Amino acid sequence: MASGGARNRSGPRPSETSATSDRRGFTLTALPSEGYQGPVPDFPLEYPTDRELEVWAALWRLPQACAWALPSERWRVRTVAMFCRVEVRCEDPEASPSLMAQRHRFADQCGLTTAGLAEMGWKVAADEVAAKAAARTATRKTSTKRARRMVPVPADAAAG
Repeated sequence: MASGGARNRSGPRPSETSATSDRRGFTLTALPSEGYQGPVPDFPLEYPTDRELEVWAALWRLPQACAWALPSERWRVRTVAMFCRVEVRCEDPEASPSLMAQRHRFADQCGLTTAGLAEMGWKVAADEVAAKAAARTATRKTSTKRARRMVPVPADAAAG
């Protein structure tokens, strides 16, 4: 058994807000929350099923696909295809626990889990437009409720 030395995921995770990470120049690459808008590449494995192609197309609309499409990350495309194949096989109710574990490992390698995102140095950017729209909607609803409470109801309208 190996002893000593650095291991994957050992020790505290780098954090954008820590002084140590600042000294090391650690920053996360922000991936656009609206996802990848480019062309979906061909499925790189032989004999894909219709379901695999469907999942493949959906994966390529995620924010992580923006990173996979970068020239420096093109090597990861085959890993994403393997994740896709395993993901589809895991949809079977009879899928084995070992297949489920493989799915989780592939998801980490593709940046599809919280731990995987952190390990890759990625983060999904906050959708500021949606946040502002939600805040406006919440304000509008509150204002409408307040306005209803403030409008006096005539006595004859309340009785009828």
